[in-house]
Amino acid sequence: MWKRHRAAWVVLVVLMGHVALISAQLTTRSGTTILDTVIFSTLSEPQRLVARTTALIRNTWDGYIGLRGAQQEKRELEEEVAALRLQLQQQHALVQQARGLERLLELRQAVDADTLSARVIGADATPWFRTLTIDRGSLDQVHENLAVIAPAGIVGRIVGQPGLRAARVHLLIDRNAAAGALIERTRAAGIIVGQDDPAAFSMEYVSNQEDVAVGDRVIASGADGIFPHGFAIGTVSKVERGPDLYKTIRVTTAVDFTRVEQVLIVMDGIGARLAEGLR
Repeated sequence: MWKRHRAAWVVLVVLMGHVALISAQLTTRSGTTILDTVIFSTLSEPQRLVARTTALIRNTWDGYIGLRGAQQEKRELEEEVAALRLQLQQQHALVQQARGLERLLELRQAVDADTLSARVIGADATPWFRTLTIDRGSLDQVHENLAVIAPAGIVGRIVGQPGLRAARVHLLIDRNAAAGALIERTRAAGIIVGQDDPAAFSMEYVSNQEDVAVGDRVIASGADGIFPHGFAIGTVSKVERGPDLYKTIRVTTAVDFTRVEQVLIVMDGIGARLAEGLR
């Protein structure tokens, strides 16, 4: 049986050989042999597959390289934009600082007193004792209880023993701070007291009989002997008749205590002098 199969295979191989020889001799109309045509057709598909695969790999690699380049360019652009934004912020800060100094100079020229400019260099973050630290101290003749003001109004007073080049300012917004005050329109007198709210005071000891309205401007009376008479404290935002002899008055601060950067220290005790004059 094996011999029979082997003979069949031999015959098949011989026949295929004859076919190949005949194909190699016969030509098509284009002048190529049938064998060449068959071989070309057989091998062209793997070649096409290899070419497509190679092109796909090349395109993928080129895309990867291009993507890497685009990402690098994007990073460089982002860094450039960040640097420009930083420069813009610095320029904006310088402009704001210049405007603040200009307003402070105008205030200094308007105040009929000896004043000393100072820069805020720190702040107490605790809500129980609100203070700022300024860059003036005993070497600048700064001492306790000098009034500190800003273009928008009264900031507070110097507390404690100043250092050589620094002093603490007790903010008027602190719950333990107080100042003599007047309703500018009617001259009704009272006392401004700090609250837990950093943007508002209460005005106490104003009689229920006094004329006080929302929108009235509140100014320092100078009666405390510290704060200059006439300087802004805030604006009445709420007023109600109290249960006893005095009104309940809420005053919105004139100064934004979260943005104080430059201040003036009133050096000659103007508050005390004006208080004497009022007596």
